[in-house]
Amino acid sequence: MSRIDDLFERTRAEDRAALVGYLPAGFPDLKTSIAAVEALVEGGVDLVEVGLPYSDPVMDGPTIQAAAETAIAAGVRTKDVFEVVRAVADAGAVAVVMTYWNPVERYGVERFAAELVAAGGAGLITPDLIPDEAGEWEAASRTHGLDRIYLVAPSSTDERLAMTAEAASGFIYAAAVMGVTGAREQSSSLAPTLVGRLREVTDKAVGVGIGVSNGEQAHEVAAFADAVIVGSAIVRRVLDAETPEAGVDAVRELARELRAGVERS
Repeated sequence: MSRIDDLFERTRAEDRAALVGYLPAGFPDLKTSIAAVEALVEGGVDLVEVGLPYSDPVMDGPTIQAAAETAIAAGVRTKDVFEVVRAVADAGAVAVVMTYWNPVERYGVERFAAELVAAGGAGLITPDLIPDEAGEWEAASRTHGLDRIYLVAPSSTDERLAMTAEAASGFIYAAAVMGVTGAREQSSSLAPTLVGRLREVTDKAVGVGIGVSNGEQAHEVAAFADAVIVGSAIVRRVLDAETPEAGVDAVRELARELRAGVERS
């Protein structure tokens, strides 16, 4: 079993959903991003998605795009992503990297996998890589014991859901809404249906993301998903803060609210 499998075994025993939080590495600078992911873990996040900032984030909404631009302007590099991963692992949470495929390919798939493992990472979320085209990553991930986390959407056919679920490990990332990422006033009504469709083809864990922004929404999603994934709302706390220190405090506060939300009782 992988570290992600162990995490879901524990949260199921505790009768709650896992809490997953996203932050880009190097945003707004490397030091603050490390402090922010540590604050997420202190606040109760079980698994941290460390974003690799990318210059053409076609699936990301304006909040995460702005954060990525800030990190790139500050000079973040792929090696810095591994440093943030290490900070998450050292803080006691599970760390994965979320990235578009092009930076991994340019870095070298085997090299990326080896350095991710060395930093304490548990897997990779690849929003623009589908299992049909993931042969090189499939081989490298199996060699290094990394989980392959693929995305599905409400538009995915039943055949695509089954094929993606078969290829995935760790958990399946269910994008709860159509369109780009971003916090929303209401969680998606499409999410329960999508999760239900996945339950018909797999018993693997399902995490729901894109849209959750507060504890109430987290509680709603935790009723039917194995993990509640929060990204833009966390990034927004850092963006809106007057100082980096205030941003870290705001992230910790939000994590505590979200953690209370995922408790199903």
